[in-house]
Amino acid sequence: MDADAIDEGRRRWQARYDKARKREADFSTLSGDELEPVYGPRPGDTYDGFERIGWPGEYPFTRGLYPTGYRGRTWTIRQFAGFGNARQTNERYKTILRNGGGGLSVAFDMPTLMGRDSDDGRSLGEVGHCGVAIDSAADMEVLFDGIPLGDVTTSMTISGPAVPVFCMYLVAAERQGVDPGVLNGTLQTDIFKEYIAQKEWLFQPEQHLRLIGDLMEHCASAIPAYKPLSVSGYHIREAGATAAQELAYTLADGFGYVELGLARGLDVDVFAPGLSFFFDAHVDFFEEIAKFRAARRIWARWLRDVYGAKSDKAQWLRFHTQTAGVSLTAQQPYNNVVRTAVEALAAVLGGTNSLHTNALDETLALPSEQAAEIALRTQQVLMEETGVANVADPLGGSWFVEQLTDRIEADAEKIFEQIVERGRRAHPDGLHPVGPVTSGILRGIEDGWFTGEIAESAFTYQRALEKGDKRVVGVNVHHGSVTGDLEILRVSHEVERDQVALLGERRAARDGAKVSAALEAMLAAARDGSNMIPSMLDAVRAEATLGEICDALREEWGTYTEPPGF
Repeated sequence: MDADAIDEGRRRWQARYDKARKREADFSTLSGDELEPVYGPRPGDTYDGFERIGWPGEYPFTRGLYPTGYRGRTWTIRQFAGFGNARQTNERYKTILRNGGGGLSVAFDMPTLMGRDSDDGRSLGEVGHCGVAIDSAADMEVLFDGIPLGDVTTSMTISGPAVPVFCMYLVAAERQGVDPGVLNGTLQTDIFKEYIAQKEWLFQPEQHLRLIGDLMEHCASAIPAYKPLSVSGYHIREAGATAAQELAYTLADGFGYVELGLARGLDVDVFAPGLSFFFDAHVDFFEEIAKFRAARRIWARWLRDVYGAKSDKAQWLRFHTQTAGVSLTAQQPYNNVVRTAVEALAAVLGGTNSLHTNALDETLALPSEQAAEIALRTQQVLMEETGVANVADPLGGSWFVEQLTDRIEADAEKIFEQIVERGRRAHPDGLHPVGPVTSGILRGIEDGWFTGEIAESAFTYQRALEKGDKRVVGVNVHHGSVTGDLEILRVSHEVERDQVALLGERRAARDGAKVSAALEAMLAAARDGSNMIPSMLDAVRAEATLGEICDALREEWGTYTEPPGF
């Protein structure tokens, strides 16, 4: 790019920066030197390929979505929490908010993630252990008791039964007297990554896509600030994928949901801003920064050039980041504080919009209060003490970082070609039911391609670890330690007993005929093709349980069995 074009871009950025709101903060170094809000080529310089880097707040958004970077607003500290029953988790949420957390992120237990009630025989021994148990709207009310849902953003990490759980959230807001139309937050909902990596599905992919399409329509018209889909690469990476695979599979899933919205007749400039993303921040510092920068650039280009998005907001890739759970070790667990800090710094330098930092004891149990506080303080030290929020994309223009960004983008594009080609083979007539990327994803799920690719990457890394080519401190190098055992959080078996008893009491107190009628109305909507959200909300208001809603749909639609792979 020639000097005149670069200088013109700088003037555009400056005009937008001047108009934008900035935080009241000291944007100088520790020694008192004032810092510019962004750095780039010197006036009059040329820079080959600068159009791929650009300026913050400008297409292709490599350097961030906003001209101010974190000077406008810092990332949201959104700590992931949930254990035991709704009352216990509510107390943890209030502690997080008192200590400076900016948003809530709900972790659900395994029965809830699988659409089962706490008294289901398959829930035995799992209630409240990896997250909070939610059986009905009454539990959701308790979960957010004393936390005004109109004033706090809430993320919910659940996909298979995401839609009925979200309906419970909406009803809890109604019972607080909050207009659901003002709610803000994120629902994961991403069913593709379940088939690819996490394996927590309920139905066949097509039925899940039906529910997701209904949810997208409902939120676009009734809850405009809420993001009904958080496309998740985190679980893909945790399953063993490389950085390029995480990026490519995640963005391809996102393209699939864009195609779903377009197939529903929705305006891409209206529904695309309701899509957000969830990435892993692993321990390879510079590769992770490059991954985040490449993600914004790829998404903007595809949304504009392939799917026709015209507005900046429709081309923006907003993302939450969680530090890598799989990088944590049970050996010498205090080392995990260092790993988490490095990963969190990579996420921030990559421009994350919100962040969760893992606790040092998460390889052993759910976080203790002390470990959760250290994880929270890690973010606050980065935000308040290090100066990383003073300059937008401070590594932009680094030869190393820019080359890594280009390389990971190129690797991702090769994977997109493979996915689209799988869709072509599945539909040689070119008549894709939803779209070409969606067809490729569905074919890759059906024939086990995604899981096979991830398994091969995981095996390659494990072999390198066992040979000593990859080193992990405290695991295969530097074994000596003076650290004693940690005191970890243990969820009492009484949680399950009490939750089951409470569920029984609630069932006995409700109007059973009203529940049955509401569930039948929901199934009627499932059969006639109408949007299922209103009827599901009515079932939730009648105190139908999560298991009852999901079981009714399982009976109607059937379940899914993964193809065998060897």
